[in-house]
This record gives sequence, structure tokens and C-alpha cells, in this order.
Amino acid sequence: MAIQQADKLLKKHKDLHCAKVLKAIGMQRTGKQDEAFNLAQEVATLEPTDDNSLQALTILYREMHRPELVTKLYEAAVRKVPLSEEYHSHLFMAYARVGDYKKMQQAGMALYKIVPKNPYYFWSVMSLVMQAISAQDEKLAQTMFLPLAERMVEKMVKEEKIEAEAEVQLYFMILERLGKCVEALNMVRGPLGEKLTSELQSRENKCMMMYQRLQLWPECNALSYKLLLKNPDDWQFYLSYFDSLFHLMDMSWSPSEEGQHCVEGHVTTTVAEAVKFVVDRMAEEDKKDSRPLRGPYMACLELIHRLRQRGCPDDKELGDPLELMVQFFGKFGDKPCCITDLKIYLHLLPPEQHTQFRNRLEELVPLGEAGEDGFRFPGDTKALQRHLCVCQLSRALGLQHALDTEGKLSLIAQLKAHYHHGLRFRKSCLKTELQFSDMYCLMAAHVYIDLWTENGDENMLWQCLGLLEEGLSFSPSNAQFKLLLLLLFCRLGAFQPVVDLYSSLDAKHVQHDTIGYLLTRYAGSLGQFAAASQSCNFSLRFFHSNQKDTSEYIIQAYKYGAFEKIPEFIAFRTRLNQSLHFAQVRTERMLLDLYTEADITLSLEESVKAMGVCAEEEDIPWDNMRDNRDLTVLVSWDPKDRELTEEHRRLSLEEESVWLKVRSLTLRLLASLALLGHAPSPRNSDKTNENGVTTKSSTLQNLLSQLDQTLQTAARITEKQTKYPFLGPPSSRLASALSSGSCHCQASALRLSLTLQELETAGLDDSSELQSQICNTFKSIVVQLQEMLSRCKGEVLEMKDRRLKTQPSLLETLVFFLETVCVVLWVASYSANVLRPLKSSLQKKKKKKKDTCTPVVLCGFQEWTSGLQGVVTQALDHVKAQEAQLTTLKLAALTLEEGDQQTQECGFTRVAMDKVQSSYLGSLQELGDLLRKRADSLKSLKI
Repeated sequence: MAIQQADKLLKKHKDLHCAKVLKAIGMQRTGKQDEAFNLAQEVATLEPTDDNSLQALTILYREMHRPELVTKLYEAAVRKVPLSEEYHSHLFMAYARVGDYKKMQQAGMALYKIVPKNPYYFWSVMSLVMQAISAQDEKLAQTMFLPLAERMVEKMVKEEKIEAEAEVQLYFMILERLGKCVEALNMVRGPLGEKLTSELQSRENKCMMMYQRLQLWPECNALSYKLLLKNPDDWQFYLSYFDSLFHLMDMSWSPSEEGQHCVEGHVTTTVAEAVKFVVDRMAEEDKKDSRPLRGPYMACLELIHRLRQRGCPDDKELGDPLELMVQFFGKFGDKPCCITDLKIYLHLLPPEQHTQFRNRLEELVPLGEAGEDGFRFPGDTKALQRHLCVCQLSRALGLQHALDTEGKLSLIAQLKAHYHHGLRFRKSCLKTELQFSDMYCLMAAHVYIDLWTENGDENMLWQCLGLLEEGLSFSPSNAQFKLLLLLLFCRLGAFQPVVDLYSSLDAKHVQHDTIGYLLTRYAGSLGQFAAASQSCNFSLRFFHSNQKDTSEYIIQAYKYGAFEKIPEFIAFRTRLNQSLHFAQVRTERMLLDLYTEADITLSLEESVKAMGVCAEEEDIPWDNMRDNRDLTVLVSWDPKDRELTEEHRRLSLEEESVWLKVRSLTLRLLASLALLGHAPSPRNSDKTNENGVTTKSSTLQNLLSQLDQTLQTAARITEKQTKYPFLGPPSSRLASALSSGSCHCQASALRLSLTLQELETAGLDDSSELQSQICNTFKSIVVQLQEMLSRCKGEVLEMKDRRLKTQPSLLETLVFFLETVCVVLWVASYSANVLRPLKSSLQKKKKKKKDTCTPVVLCGFQEWTSGLQGVVTQALDHVKAQEAQLTTLKLAALTLEEGDQQTQECGFTRVAMDKVQSSYLGSLQELGDLLRKRADSLKSLKI
């Protein structure tokens, strides 16, 4: 419709630029990109200066992801209308979108000369700072860009033209980057510092930063002391107060006898003074009629912790940590933050006091009379929160983990009873609100997981899933329930319910990078290829929009003078571009597309070309890889010895990086194989470098040697058998890939393409040894595939003694088998392309020499394809048998599960079982469909 309206308008006014551009926008949005671009260029070459045409072209070029063309538009407009403030401003923003900081600086100054407004001048200054930040040569930044920016600001300071806080912030940023901390400190303390008013204590925070940089510990201590007197709840200043105190003690610093200690006032130089200061703050809070502040009480525990670290006996002056924590619980136990506050100081309690501490806390929890089941329940939400906090602290102390199986089962019963009792406090809540007692449900789930992992009792896992499903029915917005369900379903190999769970989390923006790994780790490995593709798209959409969105944030920061945010936006964009998760998802998505589509809807070469994969070039920033995963997103109250450590993080990153290297090399090897398949024959040609064959084979050889090295590294990593905390990072696919035999079988198949190339060069006449080698490889590959298939044998889900037993690893092995079959078939297709012309040449010779026998490689190839067909047929039979078994099991399970626990809980458990079984069936069906398609392509493989 829009295109039709534009056409009507153009019939009346042929030269109406805006109408042409609007028509081009319509074409762009209907998929006619080339026509839209040509029409837009017609208008752009005329260098329009009307605002409507320029704005419309800007919209079009942004939709085409061609921001560099916008700069040319406004450069032309500025040449024609040199005094237009609006066009100069648009030109500056166009340069900002493409990150051309030098031209931004020039455009900013040109704008200031036309319209002498401070913001335009400081746009130019900030662009100089950005040139310094983005400069490859740090020396250039320190000797040219930043000093020039400093002089430009100093000029405005001398002329007393500084007007806004943003300008002072920029001056501070320049001095800080130049390392001129003294000058920056004097500036903040001086008249310019009075303009720093937008943030609370902005001036004091900047002074504190400079004191710490300059190691002016007396001033740092005195300022912290002064600010804590004003606000005893500001935690950051307690930390700087203690840090500076111990620095002063290490320096043996003492104040001068006369006058002030320092410019900021009184300095604390002894532990006794610090102890008195903290005790006084606590005493003041105790006197209050209103609710006390947490800061002083936590500061007391923090000071004990630091004194013990230094081996200082003065910690006893502050009191017994147990009594202090009991006191803290008495004041703040009804707040959800109580557990997080106390957990970090539990190490101050010796193990023999753990049970005593829990008992003391339980005395402070008001509970009602015991009911028929023997449990006492809280009468209101504050008492509920106190009881919950005691349970959480008990788990953090390791008291729950120390229980035997019977103890843990009775604990689960208690937690479930408290959970169901707590539901009455929020009967009419909205769907978006959480139940007060949700954490009881989550903790019971954690104890179920303990029993499952310790005893291997899968019934505990099913009950855990049922409990979480029940919890989710009462709190549909509880992210922790969803995350734990997501993790458990993935561990069970059931990917089908996971995509909906992740969607319902409604992950926003950067969360796709920080928690996306929970989904994408299992996306391609469980046979749900359509869902895997969808899950990769969740993340990729965010990463692809990041570049465009960040440019808009930068523009807004310039407009509103938020200069200190601009380097942050640039760093954020870099962090995402270098993200481990981004590289993983991009690689896995391309491999997934190849395994499901190459040589089915498009040829391998066309698929590789459409993806833009380059075998020669590495596009992953290995040296600057950023691990942005949030590995603590799942709530955990585990004791310190069971928590995620830095070593776990390091090993997980190493493991994920090596697995990514394997997958990236596999992708590039397949791209190289696709190019080989259409390379001209090098035989009888002295100019092999010219036709590219030698280059392509050397690329393949180089990639294969890299893969061999990476697989050796992978073997060393898997030998360590690192065990991560259950709620920590999931293990990568590396160990299962190596144990399945997939990696080595794929490497053997890809290496075969090099040997075939040698045969193509040598011909069939004088290559009997080479042919024997190729035939042996043919047989070896079939044997390896048979071994892989044998590892897939077994029941994915079966009923034993009226209980369901799962083997999700069989699904993952089956997926590896399918991937390997795809790679082997592509190599077989290349083999056919090589052998076909050799056979044709041989047949011509046969007509002249009737006694010529058939070369072994041709017979070997026929046997190979026959063997491959046999293996794929066996795999299809196995998948069909699994499908049939699962279908009957699903019906049987419904009758066998009756009478388990209470009816309602049994119902939720059955829902979870149905989801797992349905997911397994879906996985097997997709795997079967893809195997059938590969079997069909194998039948057509002839020479």
C-alpha cells in the first residue's frame, strides 16, 4: 500500500525526493533490498538538503545496516548549507554511529564555531578523549590526545565558561586518565567541584577515589570517619575506613602534635579507636526508637574478621561473634537480607558452636503449638521469615548436609509442611507476586538433589521435579523455580520443556549473555534440533542488535552530556563482541544448520557460502575471550566447602574454550571440504598454486593438525574429571564427545579427503599402495561408526521396580553419532566426486585394453557405501525400537504411578514425567527423521 501511494505521488511529482525514499523504505521492508538500495542511491547522488528526504534516507540506511552512507548524506548537506546547526549536529551523530572519533572532533568544533554553545565544544573534547581510549598506541594517547583535551578544557576554565556538571565530570575524567591525581583532587575540592551535585556524595566519592590512588591514607581515613558519622549505614565507607586504618598502622603513621591531623579532620590510628568508634555506632543504634540500621552491626563482624586475619588479639574487645550474630538476628531476622549478611561471617564460628548457634536462633523464632504432624508453624510473615532464615543458616553451616538419609527425608517433610502452611499468607496474590514461603519449597528441592546425587536414587529427582512444578503453579513468576527446573530437565536430557521455561523467564538484554549458557549448553546435544535453533536465536538476536543499539546509547550520552558513560558503553560493546557465549552460539548455530540442512535443502558448498564461513580466517578473539557467564545465578545456601571456587571458574572456562576450539575447527574443516569438492583437478598442471588447489589442501592440512593438537589438549583436560558444584557451571560436551569416539572418527574421515587428493593427483595406474591405504580407512570408519552406535544401545527411559530410570547420555551419544554420520557422508560425497572422473577415464582405457582389472579403491568405495548404509539402517531400527518402547511405557507409567504419596503431589510428579517422556519421544523422532534423510542421500551416492 505504501509503495502504491508513493507511486501515485511520483506520477504527479517526478522529482519529489522524499516520495522516492519512502518507496525505497517500502521495498526494503518487503524484501526487495537491491531495488530499494538503487532507488535510494538515485536520490542520494542528487545530494538533497530537505529535512524530510534526509531523515527518510537515514531511516532506510539504518535498516540496511549501512550507517556509513548517512555520513556521506550529511557531509553533502553541510557543504550546501554550511551554517545549518541542525545539519552539522546530524553529521556529528552520523560520525558517532560509525565510531569515527577524529571526524567527530572536527564536526564538533565546526558546530561550535557556527553556534558557540558549550555542549558542542565539549562534544569535540570528548571525541578527543575517545581517540585516546581507542588508540592502539598508549603513548600517543598520553602525549597527544589527552593533553590536547586537557588544554581545551583549561581554556574554558580560565575564561570562566564552565557551565554544567557534565563539563566538570569530563575534566575530571581527562585528569584521571592522564594520571594527574593531585590536579584532579584540587579541582574537585575547588569551586568547580561545587557543580558535582547530580549524585549523592559525588564530590566525596571522587575525593575518596583520589586519596586511595595517591595513597593518602590519613585523608582517606578521616573522610570515611566523617561520612560514617553522617550516615552510619554506608557500607563502602566502613571498608575504606578499615583499609586506611590498617595501612596507617603498617606505616606506623602518627599525627602531628599541633593542629589538625589532616585536611579532612580526625584520623583513627589505633585498633582501640576503631573498636570504640564501631561500638559507639552500635550503641547509638540501640538507643533509637525507630528501626536500627544494619551497617554498624555488620561493621563489628567485619572488623573482627580483619583483626583475626592479622592475628590481632583486640578482636575480643568487640565481643563474641556468636553473641553478635544472635543479636543481629534478633534485630534483622525478619528481613530477607539477614541470610546474605550473616553468611559471609559464619566462618568466625568454630564448628563446635554451629549447633549451639542454630539452637540459639530457634529460641528467637515465635512458633505456634505443635499440630497432628508434630510441626510448629509461624503465625505471621515476620515469624515465617525468621524461621526460614534459621533453615537457610543451618544449611550454610553444613548441618543439613551432615544428616543421614532418614534425617534428610524428615527435613524435606518439615520444609514442605512449612511451605504449604505459608501459602495461606498470600492467597489472593497476583501472578507476578511470589509466595512468602517459596524459599522453603526451593530448599526442599535442594535436599532432594542432595539425596539424588549422594545415593543415585532417581525417585528423589522425580519428587523434586514434582515439588518445583507445584511451586511454580502457586508462583508462576518465580525465576529460581524456573531456573532449577530448567537445569534438572537439561540434566535429564529433556530439552522440550526447557525452551518454554526460558521464554517465560523473559530474559532482558545482557541476560542473554550472562544466563543464556543454561539453555544453549544443551541446545544441540539432545536431538531437539528445531528447539535448539530457536534457543540459539534467543541469544543471537541480542548480540546482533548490540552494535546498533550501543551506537544509539552513545549518541544519547553526547546529547545529554553523560560523557563518563560513553567509555562504559564502548567497553560494554567490546565485552559482548568478545563474549565466549557469543562465539559458542554462533558456531553451534552454523554447525546445527549444516547438520540439518546441508545436502538436504542446499548443497554443502551453498550452505557454507550462505553462512559466510571462511576456512582460512579465524573470527574468534581467542586472546581476548571474555567469560560473561553468571555462574551463581541459581540461589545456593551451601557451606563454603561446597561452593563454586575461582579454580572451578578457571577450569570451566578452559574446558569450554577447548570445546569451542574443537567445534570451530570442525566448522572450518567442513568449509574447507566444501571448497575442495569443487576444485579443479591439479593433475598434469604445473600451476597448482594458481588454480588454488594447493592452497586449499594446505589449509585443510593445517586445520587438521590444529584439530589433532586440540584433541590432545582435550584428552588431558578430561583426564582430570573435574566435578563442579551441582548449581555451578554445567560440564561441557567435551568429555562425552571424546568418550563417544565422535571427534576421532570425524578427524579420520576429514583426513581421508587429503589422501583422496593425493590419489587424484597420482591417478589409478601407479597408486596401489595409496589405494590400499584409502580402502583401509574406508573400513576403519565403518568400524568406528559401529562402535559409536553400540554405545548408543540401551533404554533412554525404562521402568524398573515400578520406578522410572533414565539414561540421558544415550541421547547425547546418538546426537554425536548423527553428526559423525553427516561428516562421513560429506567426505563420501567428495570421494565420489574424486573417483567418478578416475573411473570414467579407466573405462575409456578398458575399451582399448580389455584385460584391465578394476582398481581396489573403486571396489572399496562400493563396499564402504554399502557398509555405511548398513550402519545407518541399524541406527534407524534402534531409534524406531526406542520410540515404540517409549510410547508403550508412557501408557504403562500412568497406571503404575497411582498411589504414590498424596494425590496432588503425585499429579505434579506425573506432569514432570510426562514432559520428560514427551521430550524423549520428540528427540527420537527428530533424530529418526534426520537419519532417514541422510540414508536417502546415501542411496544416491554412486560413482
